[in-house]
Amino acid sequence: MDFTIYTYKKLLNALQNAGYNFQTFAEFIREPKEKSVMLRHDVDKRPRNSEEFAKIQKSLGIKGTYYFRCVPESYDEQIIRNISEMNHEVGYHYEEMDLCHGNLDSALKLFEKNITKLRELCPIESICMHGSPRSKYDNKSLWNSNKYSDYQVVGEPYLDLNFNKIGYLTDTGRTWNGARFSVRDKVDSKLEFNIASTQEFIGALNENRLPNQLMLTFHPQRWTSNKTAWFQELLVQNLKNVVKKILVRRN
Repeated sequence: MDFTIYTYKKLLNALQNAGYNFQTFAEFIREPKEKSVMLRHDVDKRPRNSEEFAKIQKSLGIKGTYYFRCVPESYDEQIIRNISEMNHEVGYHYEEMDLCHGNLDSALKLFEKNITKLRELCPIESICMHGSPRSKYDNKSLWNSNKYSDYQVVGEPYLDLNFNKIGYLTDTGRTWNGARFSVRDKVDSKLEFNIASTQEFIGALNENRLPNQLMLTFHPQRWTSNKTAWFQELLVQNLKNVVKKILVRRN
């Protein structure tokens, strides 16, 4: 079974055995290492799953970046503090253009409010857009006429990384090659990876077929070893993939 905690641990071990350094996104922006992997986690919902990921990483002596939304299904103050105290990076998973229905002034004010609220809990150095696949608004468009550096933000992965050099893989669609299901969680890149399962991912690492610099995006709510929750997530994600595939074709 893929997308279990056991499989996740095997992937982390394979990354370690392949010689990758684990950097947070903010660390990579400041001083990228030659062979480095950024573990990015979009905490869309079920924050306890992300806390479990953070504990696993800490036990292995590695760290990642966790992007929290400021909505009830993601925002948990104690878990945010706990993950930060484990020496992981916490960032803001912003979605203001969607929440404000494209009103730029309202979106910027809400962004200021939300990032200030998060910074009362822990340091926030980076941001990453939430895809909001059912919305007609692209949250990144908030920065078409504004600068996030004005808010002491060092970077945004979709806007500050060269994905022609840095390999990007995401578990969007509950697969590692789910571009056909992804409305906005995708990048412009000449690098292509034909990897569907985590086992194939591990095989590519063992055979040294991946770039020296990687960003991996996880949605921890998809990963569980509870059989009931695993099958529920499988069913829900398959239904979502049908809808997302239609949205991608329309776009």
